[in-house]
Amino acid sequence: MAPKTFDLLCLLVESAGKALSKEKLLGQMWPDTFVEEANLTQHVSLLRKTLDDGVYIETVPKFGYRFCAIVRSTPAAVADATLQLAQSRPPAPSSPPSRQETTPETRYARNGGVNIAYQVLGDGPIDLVFVMGWVSHLEYFWTEPSFARFLRRLSSFSRLILFDKRGTGLSDRVPLDALPTLEQRMEDLHAVMDAVQCQKAALCGVSEGGPMSALFAATYPDRTLALTMIGTYARRLRDDDYPWGPTLEQRAAYLDEIERSWGGPVGIEDRAPSKANDPEFRNWWATYLRMGASPGAARALTKMNAEIDVRSVLPSVRVPSLIIHRTGDQCLKVEEGRYVASLVPNARYVEFPGDDHLPFVGNQDEIVDEMEEFLTGVRHGAEPERVLTTILFAAGADIGDPKLRTQLDREVQWFRGQPLPQSSQYPEARASFDGPARAIRCASALVEHARRSSLSIRVGLHTGECDKLPGGGLGGLAVEVGPLMLVQATANEVIVTGPVRDLVAGSGITFQPTEESVMDWRLFQVVRARS
Repeated sequence: MAPKTFDLLCLLVESAGKALSKEKLLGQMWPDTFVEEANLTQHVSLLRKTLDDGVYIETVPKFGYRFCAIVRSTPAAVADATLQLAQSRPPAPSSPPSRQETTPETRYARNGGVNIAYQVLGDGPIDLVFVMGWVSHLEYFWTEPSFARFLRRLSSFSRLILFDKRGTGLSDRVPLDALPTLEQRMEDLHAVMDAVQCQKAALCGVSEGGPMSALFAATYPDRTLALTMIGTYARRLRDDDYPWGPTLEQRAAYLDEIERSWGGPVGIEDRAPSKANDPEFRNWWATYLRMGASPGAARALTKMNAEIDVRSVLPSVRVPSLIIHRTGDQCLKVEEGRYVASLVPNARYVEFPGDDHLPFVGNQDEIVDEMEEFLTGVRHGAEPERVLTTILFAAGADIGDPKLRTQLDREVQWFRGQPLPQSSQYPEARASFDGPARAIRCASALVEHARRSSLSIRVGLHTGECDKLPGGGLGGLAVEVGPLMLVQATANEVIVTGPVRDLVAGSGITFQPTEESVMDWRLFQVVRARS
């Protein structure tokens, strides 16, 4: 039983015979965290399934739940032994966080007449301000799983503070001739730190955020705990003693590209080459840029950033400093990171392999591990990775047929899915997909093959957050949905949960609702899945 499900059982049993409101249960199971009501409902469904009887937990309409069975206390010795047994068991995978758990609330700090959007998450012993480069959009950060994971890891050892600089993202838009200088960006950061009652913080500047962070650290050492810069630079244009920057002609060509191509994934080949051919990431990056700034603002910011030169500032930084750069960075050359480190007194410089400029793309764990050790003195390593994925579940009378199994493997490969290792606990989980539409088309092709071969198979699809387990397996509530779904499916039918149907709107795939549901998710039958 997952820990949260067991917590729910304890709360209900301790108040046996009394109705507990949903608000009270949510407050005790997830203190100081806002969680969707559906999360509680899922654990109630799991608990009823585990108890294998519908009479123990009664639903009190429009209020909550009541534990109805007779409860009696056990002798203390038995209770102690039970507690020791529970403590000796390895922890079960935690349930996936709701959207409210992963997307912090956006608030605003006021600097003069301008409102600066910010978010705060985590409760670690230090405050850490994350300064994104170029353009940003706080709430769209969280829609890319790799970016969300990167930020969650930072918040695991800090109170993480995020903000959009004026003129970008959710902060007030300003005239193109009033975009923020480095000085104004520092004052906006001051306003955000004051708003969250932060007296002293470590700064993490990425790319263009590095020069501003260095200037802040040199100007306000009393408010700077430490300085971290990732993939940064001292000067944006080439100079006699700075031969790594772009020339004026190269910068002018890039400005023309922004004006001509804004709305698409501008600059992705240099910033995330390992993801440059990934359609979903390209689409996310294009949308992220559009939401971060208008074409005119993006061009004006790029032109303004070309004038940045903090070479004279870096020797004045007197706080502990860490500079991180990837050897094959295509956007800012590794020599630029080395140069910055050579100017900052007593700076620690760390170089990692890789071609990606964005720190959350590629091997992000080695970057966060280095930051954590530098800022806290301890390196904990990554928590089990949690990903949003679509899982294909398959069962049926002929699922063991060798030809059908071979065809299943072929379809998964053709539709770019990842086969899952078979487990005794969840034998129905066959493959995972990073795109639900491809998963549906794979399932439909498999069912069509079974029908033509006079074989019988049932297929279900669900999209949810899963924990990556050692050996390539998946865990979490999303995996537990599969066996429950397949009970409702008939032979050679593909059924999906509501989240899958919602994510493929506009794809041409059609559905019809069924009368069944699983864990409060309505089930739908796939009617047509052709492109």
